[in-house]
Amino acid sequence: MHGIVAAQPTFPLATMSTSSLLLSLFQCKAAANAEIFAALETIDPVSHEKERHALTRLMNHIYVVDQIFAAHLSGKSHAFTGVNTPETPTLADLKNHAAQLDQWYVQLLSETPSAALEEQISFTFTDGQAARMSREEIFCHVAMHGGYHRGAVGKVLQQIGITPPRELLTSFLHQQQPERRVVI
Repeated sequence: MHGIVAAQPTFPLATMSTSSLLLSLFQCKAAANAEIFAALETIDPVSHEKERHALTRLMNHIYVVDQIFAAHLSGKSHAFTGVNTPETPTLADLKNHAAQLDQWYVQLLSETPSAALEEQISFTFTDGQAARMSREEIFCHVAMHGGYHRGAVGKVLQQIGITPPRELLTSFLHQQQPERRVVI
């Protein structure tokens, strides 16, 4: 097994109000996505073709769901009729598009006043079911959904001999603010 080291984006961390906690979670999500894509790039496309394809599909699912909820948050429609696309993007394209969307979420959260997080948004799921969630609930769903599926990606990486990155908020916070390691 071998470890993967990806360049970590750096972000200013605010005090922990609800909106800044969400901002930290999405900054951590962006870093976790960068690390997991770096790990996926190390998969041998010949000896582990099926696994690489399946993991790309799973990461594409995360990206599609992120796009769907970005549309809901923006009050725009989307063209998705399911939670994945019929075609599988290249890993490089997916990595770039996911990074751009991660930055969009970070930017949106950095500009969203805490009071706006309570706003209820009505939308329709891709299965046609009506729904309503607060902005805060949508942000939480997107963060947790991606974490859940990156965990599944990590299990497959382990099975093919690649040590998956550890997605931990504590590690992210200490990387961003090493002074947090100093006990006062």
